Formats: sequence, C-alpha cells, structure tokens
Amino acid sequence: MSLQSRIEDKLVQAFQPERLMVINESHLHAGHQPGFDGGGETHMRIRIVSSAFAGMSRVARHRAINDLLKAELDAGLHALAVEPAAPGEPTRW
Repeated sequence: MSLQSRIEDKLVQAFQPERLMVINESHLHAGHQPGFDGGGETHMRIRIVSSAFAGMSRVARHRAINDLLKAELDAGLHALAVEPAAPGEPTRW
C-alpha cells in the first residue's frame, strides 16, 4: 500500500470526512536539495472537510492531523501541508 493510501485510510477512519484529497506534491520539490529528483512520497498536501473540526481552532486541527500521522512523519514523510475545514467553512479548493 502506498503512503498516500495509508494517509487517506487513517484520515477517513479518524475524521469521517465529507471531502478529502491527499495530493502527492513531491515532484514540485525536485532539485530543492542535492540529489532529490522529486520521486517518491515525501511531500503531501491534505485537503479535508470534516464535522470533527467544528469548534476546533486551526492549530488544534493541524495538531490532530499531525498526531494521527506521526508514524508517517517519523518514517520519512518530509513535508505535510494541511488545509482542514469544518462543513460550511470556506475553502480555497
């Protein structure tokens, strides 16, 4: 199973989102460090709308997702961009 699929599965189980996109953006970072060609699954963006985020601050939402994905971050996920929202809140996507 790919890292992207594992992240999606964990987010679905934990937050039962109305909308979810996990986007591999590793290719956008090719050349940022010596020897990095942009391959693999090192940079991910999460766009998620879930009622679980209602009443939570932006920081609390990010912490909840980072805590959930701690194993992935410890195992080499280098960057995680998070765009969480509760239902009815505006999103840029």
